[in-house]
Amino acid sequence: MYPGPTLEVNNGDTLVVNVVNRARYNVTIHWHGVRQTRTGWADGPEFVTQCPIRPGKSYTYRFTIQGQEGTLWWHAHSSWLRATVYGALIIRPREGDSYPFPKPKRETPLLLGEWWDANPIDVVRQATRTGAAPNVSDAYTINGQPGDLYNCSSKDTIIVPVDSGETNLLRVVNSGLNQQLFFKVANHKLTVVGADASYVKPFTTSVLMLGPGQTTDVLITADQPPAKYYIAARAYASAQGAPLDNTTTTAILEYKPLARPNVPKSNPLCQLCQLLTIRPLPLPSPPALEAQEKPWCPLKSIIICIPGVFTTDFPGNPPVKFDYTGNVSRSMWQPIRGTKLYKLKYGESVQVVLQGTSIFTAENHPIHLHGYDFYIVAEGFGNFNPSRDTAKFNLVNPPLRNTASVPVGGWAVIRFVADNPGVWLMHCHLDVHITWGLAMAFVVGNGVGEMQTLEPPPADLPVC
Repeated sequence: MYPGPTLEVNNGDTLVVNVVNRARYNVTIHWHGVRQTRTGWADGPEFVTQCPIRPGKSYTYRFTIQGQEGTLWWHAHSSWLRATVYGALIIRPREGDSYPFPKPKRETPLLLGEWWDANPIDVVRQATRTGAAPNVSDAYTINGQPGDLYNCSSKDTIIVPVDSGETNLLRVVNSGLNQQLFFKVANHKLTVVGADASYVKPFTTSVLMLGPGQTTDVLITADQPPAKYYIAARAYASAQGAPLDNTTTTAILEYKPLARPNVPKSNPLCQLCQLLTIRPLPLPSPPALEAQEKPWCPLKSIIICIPGVFTTDFPGNPPVKFDYTGNVSRSMWQPIRGTKLYKLKYGESVQVVLQGTSIFTAENHPIHLHGYDFYIVAEGFGNFNPSRDTAKFNLVNPPLRNTASVPVGGWAVIRFVADNPGVWLMHCHLDVHITWGLAMAFVVGNGVGEMQTLEPPPADLPVC
């Protein structure tokens, strides 16, 4: 299947998913946005929390959904396999509970993807050999189909049926590898009610912007004259001068005749200002910086604790300070290889400033943190200045996300409480940037007692 099967569960359900690898590549599966409380062995990133599932082998992922409702998704977390290995994960309220908005008549997951007319593994391998940027995709897709603006797929455009006057819930996921996407339905307004499996204070918009990995739940009312209306997605070209797939993918909201949408290049920063969480959760306080101690390994992980491979001296501040969003010297373009982790104590309050740079070119970066949701307390352009920008923090009802779109040539400040022991990857969800090393990991120690301790690894955990 392409995309893969949609998993529909309730808040509180336990999932047991046996993954059998019938492909010729090593593979892992990541349950994007699932907090994996004490079940880091089920998180999935290759060579971080598990060795890959080898061809012909299997591994059973076991985890419980706790306190999350809305739309998430699952995908391969090995090389570029997630180009075609992904699907939706829909979490509904517990039995007897309801949505914090009127129940829609029907629900439709819409997974936005990228398609290469080539083996995506060959694409990334060629780029790695040559040092050049990988070839851009040949098409975008909605639920696996490019749509009727491409000659190859005009007969297979996805149809989304609606009845006149009804209100439906669209669960939109950016499953693409390397491209932020604008999303729009012609002649219709979208009422945003959730993002990354967290409910938000509803607001109405005509266009969404989703970075790879992000999800948005919207209500749409079929209040237009009966017709067929285009559903469309196209690239948000945030990196000036960088190559991109400039095509448009379409599906059809079942009306007649066709009305084409105009997908604008709006400022996606404005949309984040409207995402106000309605979760009654405590906001973490800013942490005090502590000196790094000697390397430690409180978790019995066969991967992380390999001597001489991973250390816990990831710097708490940039080792070299410069004008990050200005005219950066070419001497700063060469990255330094590293496998450093940042150590956190259980229950510690964490604040991270995600600072974009203009190295090569400034662009929007969707930064994803495994094992946690986090509050985005502020965003802005230029270099973050604590004496000036701290006053901008939203400490009342900031959006709760698992993937933050850091503005072009700007910054974002996130906060979370380190209450989930394990090793948790944080990386840019543009897969080309993971290839180039835009990733790190937090190692969160155990707390006190069984409920604050990472579960032991399962017997069938793959070996390297």
